[in-house]
Amino acid sequence: MSADRVADLLEDAVDLHVHPAPSPMPRRMDGAEAARLAGESGFRAIVVKSHHHSTVMDVLALEQAGVDHGSARLFGGIALNGTVGGLNPKAVDLALKMGGRIVWFPTIASEKHIRHHHEHPNLKFPKLTVHLEPEEPIEVLGPDGRPLPEVYAILESIKAHDAILASGHMAPHQITAVFEAAREIGIERMLVNHPNFVIEATFEEARRWVELGAYIEHSLCMYDEESSFHNWDLDTLVEWIEAVGPERSTLGSDLGQMNNPLPTDSFRKIVGRLLERGTPEDTIRSMVARNPAHLLGVE
Repeated sequence: MSADRVADLLEDAVDLHVHPAPSPMPRRMDGAEAARLAGESGFRAIVVKSHHHSTVMDVLALEQAGVDHGSARLFGGIALNGTVGGLNPKAVDLALKMGGRIVWFPTIASEKHIRHHHEHPNLKFPKLTVHLEPEEPIEVLGPDGRPLPEVYAILESIKAHDAILASGHMAPHQITAVFEAAREIGIERMLVNHPNFVIEATFEEARRWVELGAYIEHSLCMYDEESSFHNWDLDTLVEWIEAVGPERSTLGSDLGQMNNPLPTDSFRKIVGRLLERGTPEDTIRSMVARNPAHLLGVE
């Protein structure tokens, strides 16, 4: 597959899922280097993510220190796990008011992730290099199955800042309940992360989220055999894209871990393989550029 053709398709691409340093998990680059690499590959923007802290201040610190991160725009967000106080409306308020663009609901502290990790002790997930207190499951729904008051407070902040609500690693029924509440109050930017990894959603559940206005993000690290997260071949990715429609699908690297491919290298590899399979160029452009740029608000 022509490298020039792949490069053209990645022009103005947006990666909403990059894992840089600093982190208590081993990473191979910081946010500035990740953005520089992305910019050199023609990307318009990236979003950096940590399971343990808001990356919004990381981004501001780099920029205020004058650290060059190249031509790609660099954004941060906050994941609502135990180390930020879980469902903490004040932490979300701060992150968004300081420029954050994504709020990930619980990832490593979701009940689904913790249970999945216990059931699959060899789960392909980075090991901590710093000893931390173990995460405890964070409840998002009350006994009546409705989102908790803290969830509604967080959703109101997301709406006020026109930011992205991301599913994190919640169970499908939790995602549905939270997204239904988000739709009720008028949130327009919603994203489901790697629906078949940890979340273990069905096509029907994913199509319901699409009906609610969500996009489905597929992590390239799951389909790159050089990645420690490699779980499936490309057929699985194509099946998911066909199940929910490319107009509601995005591709994110979910990379940055030590000893894994660079995010941009995985983008080039998987985009090239999609082309070899006969995936239309316009479909690929939607998933790597138009859809994530729309979500991020950088069209």
